[in-house]
Amino acid sequence: MPGRSNPTLRQRRLGAELRKMREQAGLGGTELGRLLGASPSVVTQMESAKIGVSAERVRSFAAVCKCTNQALVDALVEMAIERGKGWWEEYQGVLPTDFLEIAEMEAHAHKLYTWATTYIPGLQQTGTYASAVFSRISPPLPRHDIDVRTAFRVQRQRVVRGRRTPYVSFIHEAALRMQFGGPRVLADQLAALIEASEQPSMSVRVVPFDMDTFPGAGENIMYAEGQVPELDTLQMDSAQGVLFFHSQADLANQRATFAGLDSTALSEDASRDFIRNIASELKGKYE
Repeated sequence: MPGRSNPTLRQRRLGAELRKMREQAGLGGTELGRLLGASPSVVTQMESAKIGVSAERVRSFAAVCKCTNQALVDALVEMAIERGKGWWEEYQGVLPTDFLEIAEMEAHAHKLYTWATTYIPGLQQTGTYASAVFSRISPPLPRHDIDVRTAFRVQRQRVVRGRRTPYVSFIHEAALRMQFGGPRVLADQLAALIEASEQPSMSVRVVPFDMDTFPGAGENIMYAEGQVPELDTLQMDSAQGVLFFHSQADLANQRATFAGLDSTALSEDASRDFIRNIASELKGKYE
């Protein structure tokens, strides 16, 4: 198959899962190549996603590695035969790759979770609020870049809501009170958040300041459930950019984080009331 210069997030994930499968079988690249009738360099290229992998090759790979997880093998086969371009690819060369890969991850997610501590989750931001968030980046972005990033974020929301992807967001009170764009922008954002929380596929849960614990780290994170648990993905915002994790240890740790959030956060109805109260407090600042 032809070589790739810039494999996508999904293509890299397929290669990574093949490598995990080989390592769990205790096979080296040379030995696996011999069993597959391929050179060690071909094995390396498959695992680094530099070349495509056919459905037949995935099944042969799994058979040689004695992988009995048929659900995982079937999911990897589906990844191998995926064709067509995603809507986000229209933004190649316009936006950083991080933005495109988040949209790609969301497009294939069976369920999404977010834990936001500093700002409203991107999938629930109004255009005005998102623009204000991007305007705070240092050094400042040109107006055109802010507008493109904002439009992309709004499109991500439309896609996720259009697909009715189940989505649970846990939001710390600090994120609800950060006034990106000022009190009126925040008040409008909170009203939109309440409206979004009433959609059947979306759940919003608040973690107030007075909770006696703070689950997980302080970064904003998104957890995307895959077709099988082994293909779940963790995405984290950081000062160095967007990070993706998919080791079983990282995934297990974040599942525990969300389980903790589920047990400590306010209920959906109590969360809506909490958000309404903050919005009411803001009215006196701009009326």
